[in-house]
Amino acid sequence: MAELVYRPVVGAALTMFKALDLKIDTQGSENIPRSGGAVLVSNHISYLDFIFTGLAALPQKRLVRFMAKDSVFRHKVSGPLMRGMKHIPVDREQGEDAYKHALESLRSGEIVGVFPEATISQSFTLKSFKSGAARLAQEAGVPLIPMALWGTQRVWTKGRPRNFKRAHIPVTIRVGEPVEAPADQYAGAITRRLRERVQELLEAAQRAYPVRPKDADDTWWVPAHLGGTAPTPAEVRESR
Repeated sequence: MAELVYRPVVGAALTMFKALDLKIDTQGSENIPRSGGAVLVSNHISYLDFIFTGLAALPQKRLVRFMAKDSVFRHKVSGPLMRGMKHIPVDREQGEDAYKHALESLRSGEIVGVFPEATISQSFTLKSFKSGAARLAQEAGVPLIPMALWGTQRVWTKGRPRNFKRAHIPVTIRVGEPVEAPADQYAGAITRRLRERVQELLEAAQRAYPVRPKDADDTWWVPAHLGGTAPTPAEVRESR
């Protein structure tokens, strides 16, 4: 089936990233299957993470169908694009329909993208994972593909202005080997393994990141446990 919306949107994103001179370093894309269903699972630190997660699948000639909150689909600009790209709307009050939609997509051989933290992590550390990704993989009989992003928070994240200047920001992407999701295992145990793997990939991406803060005012994007001034997870919880 022709992708009349998705491919032009990908082209526009690549053009924008080139104009911004983002330095994108991707490793591990070969772990994304060239055919068949899979659940692609990433950490979540930026409003643009779905774009970067999707870019990781392009070397394998795959397009990712993301699960995203339904309000994005109701927006007059993003809504037609999201529907045209066959992404999956999620109503957090009634998640059953989104789950069924995602399951059908996986069984038809699609890659479904999931952010199991559900919301952006303002501490830039890994939050707890919801078990939906593991349950989807189990029921569809497909693997989980873990990945991690780093640097995307410097472009556009929650509570910070967008940086759409030509700032030469590096973005590091790491994709790991598949995590199997046997139907006879507890989804919680699979979710814990998955989170551990994403944490390992996140730490690898942080170690590989080629720049450090320029000065004291530029430490906001570094987690507190790494010496930055991003809020700790406890501080984020207290601010709500």
